[in-house]
Amino acid sequence: MTTKPKISRAELAEQFRAFIDPDFVITDDETMKPYECDGMSMYCEMPMLVVLPETAEQVQRVMRICNEHEVPVVARGAGTGLSAGAMPHKEGVVLSLAKFNRILDIDPLARTARLQPGVRNLAISEEVAQFGLYYGPDPSSQIACTIGGNVAENSGGVHCLKYGLTVHNILSVEMITAEGERVTIGSDGLDVCGMDLLALMTGSEGLLGIVTEVTVKLLPKPEIAQVVMAGFDSVQKAGDAVGGIISHGIIPGGLEMMDGYAIIAADDFAQAGYPREAKALLLCEVDGTEEEVHEHIEQAENVFRKLGATSVKTSQSEEERALLWKGRKSAFPAVGRISPDYYCMDGTIPRRHLAHVLLEMEKMSKEFDLRVANVFHAGDGNLHPLILFDANVPGEFERTEAFGSSILNLCVEVGGCITGEHGVGVEKIRQMAVQFNDEELQQFHDVKAAFDPAGILNPGKGVPALRFCQEYRSLEYKQHKHDTVDAAHG
Repeated sequence: MTTKPKISRAELAEQFRAFIDPDFVITDDETMKPYECDGMSMYCEMPMLVVLPETAEQVQRVMRICNEHEVPVVARGAGTGLSAGAMPHKEGVVLSLAKFNRILDIDPLARTARLQPGVRNLAISEEVAQFGLYYGPDPSSQIACTIGGNVAENSGGVHCLKYGLTVHNILSVEMITAEGERVTIGSDGLDVCGMDLLALMTGSEGLLGIVTEVTVKLLPKPEIAQVVMAGFDSVQKAGDAVGGIISHGIIPGGLEMMDGYAIIAADDFAQAGYPREAKALLLCEVDGTEEEVHEHIEQAENVFRKLGATSVKTSQSEEERALLWKGRKSAFPAVGRISPDYYCMDGTIPRRHLAHVLLEMEKMSKEFDLRVANVFHAGDGNLHPLILFDANVPGEFERTEAFGSSILNLCVEVGGCITGEHGVGVEKIRQMAVQFNDEELQQFHDVKAAFDPAGILNPGKGVPALRFCQEYRSLEYKQHKHDTVDAAHG
């Protein structure tokens, strides 16, 4: 695509103001400043302008104008993403869907809800609670993140082990194509004929279309849920215990792990009663009927003790269960209290390699001279290492990036992948050339071209340009061998 727009900012804004409230076509730098980044604030860029439409028809007209003039478009939800996936293009438009915030329909018999993309994740469960239902995927940012962003990143959460990611919990999406066409992918039925374009759209990071409506599946609230909290004196024992739980035929609603740094930070923040002396902590939630929950809770307690747990405690009330999860869901902001900055990574590995990868990360922490706090979805191997650093110290951010790259390379080495739910965005685009070869990357580009021939949707994100791949691979190889560590210290 042409990198230089064929239309000026003033001309583009004038065209948008013909059908969108002029107050929501933003061109001044001060008002656009909050849009320069998402939750990954280390990567920032100011857009040419920001527009906030409120109907699908307005989105269509925006896309037709931008496609005609080859102006890049970056769709944005709540801005809670953690891979710079919603970082603006300096010569493009940020298309905010913040005004698409209505729940359109709830069908308690079919257990579905039809939503606009700006509806908050937690608001879905709050609204359908009156019917004894809830929405399964529950990212830690669920109080703020939106369902449209969840579709873009294929978000999960602490209960994704048993109930799946976003892709497993949606039935259809309405989307606007790069050319401004309005189409529906999927249906209200449990299955559709033809290619599974819904799965392709889920996790596509705004590269293929603009989501304007989502139909989600709802789940009945379980009869009872309890959490077993187990402390361990080593991360290796905790990692082995994760495999132990699954191998005993227990499928927890959630199985989360935290290491020593995260335990203390989260407990200081939430006063959750965590074992502060532990080197690692597991939270294992079991839900279902009262009989099966009691049976599985007893089995889980026995497995943890057999595999070396130094403490085991089970929630005895709904309030106690909520408090244990409050600590886990507060872990990211809590870690911010013990470090000026932190870099949240996101990789996925086979569960059997969990202990090995955690031990390797401990070694890397010493080599890079940076602390790392681990908070992650242990049950499905989705790691979230938080690398602690100080951006005011010269060279420390660069060293942090190198540490993060080495962690992701290790994930690929053991048969995993470079993201589980945060997406690739800008942050991990170099690692795409490590995980995929040129032929595989070309297939990604071919899919992108089929949906967006002019290449205007979120350019520069998700899939690297093939001409840069050899350079990326060379750089990642050097970083993985830690040749950059001495230079970073220097």
